[in-house]
Amino acid sequence: MPRLGSLGTRWLGVGLASALAVLTVGLAVTGRLSLYINPESAWFAVGMSVIVLVGAVASFALPLGAENDHGHDHGEASAHEHDHAHIRHPVALAGTVVAGVLASAVVIGALALPPSSLSPQFASTSTSTTPVLFGGRDVVTLASTGDTATFGVGEWATVFATATDPASFDGDAVTLTGFVAPGDAGTGFLLSRFVITHCVIDAQLAAVPIAWGGTAAPEGEWATVTGTVRSDSDGRLHIAAESVEAVPEPEDPYEY
Repeated sequence: MPRLGSLGTRWLGVGLASALAVLTVGLAVTGRLSLYINPESAWFAVGMSVIVLVGAVASFALPLGAENDHGHDHGEASAHEHDHAHIRHPVALAGTVVAGVLASAVVIGALALPPSSLSPQFASTSTSTTPVLFGGRDVVTLASTGDTATFGVGEWATVFATATDPASFDGDAVTLTGFVAPGDAGTGFLLSRFVITHCVIDAQLAAVPIAWGGTAAPEGEWATVTGTVRSDSDGRLHIAAESVEAVPEPEDPYEY
């Protein structure tokens, strides 16, 4: 049992950390790490993974069970008391086992399952035109200079929701790619995309309304919309589409 416990401790520490490190490095090598984190943070994730792997290799120099050795002699008189002090309560032991099994299942599942992006189906219950929050970037001010050529769905969603002078954007040409979601009555549809600041945990859904009289791509499918920004009489902005072309999911489906 002591050996089994030591193996379990080693697995829950070095083992799980090493598995996640291998997964991170593997995703980086295959170019799929951007499905989970902002590419600008990839160097940090890979660097930390390499450090973890180096530490894992170094841990083999320690004999099994060494992590339970406090490095001092308790003496014969206190040895029995010391052994009793390390006996875990059954509830605590059961909790450790359950947590260890769940953590192992998550890590093994991450290793076994193919990488995938956040799906349009995941967004179907939360699609809206709520502005995406960009850290320290004043999108509307930038847009007011006319420099909108590189804007994606996220930037335009922010402009649409917060512009104080919507008419100033009337006539701007756009070409945007995103997935199709249902729009409000009379809108046509929404073109949506997830925007990530650091990783998929903080992903926010951005969407812009598309006015289109033709046949749109099916809900959840990706499309490229070419059109013009238009201002309604009530000050709302939308994109009047000139063409809607169904396309495959981009290799990098997120905006940053």
